[in-house]
Amino acid sequence: MLDRNTIPKHVAIIMDGNRRWAKKQGLAAVAGHQYAIDHVVENLIERAGEMGVQYLTLWAFSTENWGREKTEVDGIMNMFRNALVTKVKKFIEQGARLRMIGDMSRFSLDIQEGMKKAMAASEKNDKIIVTFALNYGGRDEILRAIRKISSDSRREILEESEFEKYLDTAGMPDPDLIIRTGGEQRMSGFLMWQAAYAEYYFTETLFPEFTPEKFDEAIAEYQKRQRRFGK
Repeated sequence: MLDRNTIPKHVAIIMDGNRRWAKKQGLAAVAGHQYAIDHVVENLIERAGEMGVQYLTLWAFSTENWGREKTEVDGIMNMFRNALVTKVKKFIEQGARLRMIGDMSRFSLDIQEGMKKAMAASEKNDKIIVTFALNYGGRDEILRAIRKISSDSRREILEESEFEKYLDTAGMPDPDLIIRTGGEQRMSGFLMWQAAYAEYYFTETLFPEFTPEKFDEAIAEYQKRQRRFGK
């Protein structure tokens, strides 16, 4: 039984295992990604919103993912296009305010425009803020932040709170809990700055099989831990 008084404010998920799940089913890699967006993401948004999670961040495409086979990358881009039309409306109906982090400039103009429209259409929602990390890498984010600082003539001597204003996640709280599905036990550069005091939860479950009940198990484990923030 979950304690509603200790629900993490911000949960971030590394959605790993889509390709391995597809291979097990005898399907092309992109089919695993499609299944995840069709059958998993929507349910997780609903469950997180119901339990009182205020921020849910989902790593959907990394800066390194461009190096995958062209057929898979092209399939993912088309999946993004379709999701921006078919899924965004459902997410908005769930009360989600949508955000995107990462370097959007590498996406085609139609995808960039779709992202802007999705964020604008959901800006009045306040049940849960759902952030999709797209063309995102932690090192890339920090480098882009430094470049912004370098070009800002108004900058002063930096404190942590000042530096954070230049990150993609400006205005968001740091994640309390980071979940990685798929069995790997590494962060792969996800939210490198923001994850300093996050709790980590690793599961063998492949993301297409990560049900709301599995999400509950991660929250239950989080609630067993004591967070001291170095004190």
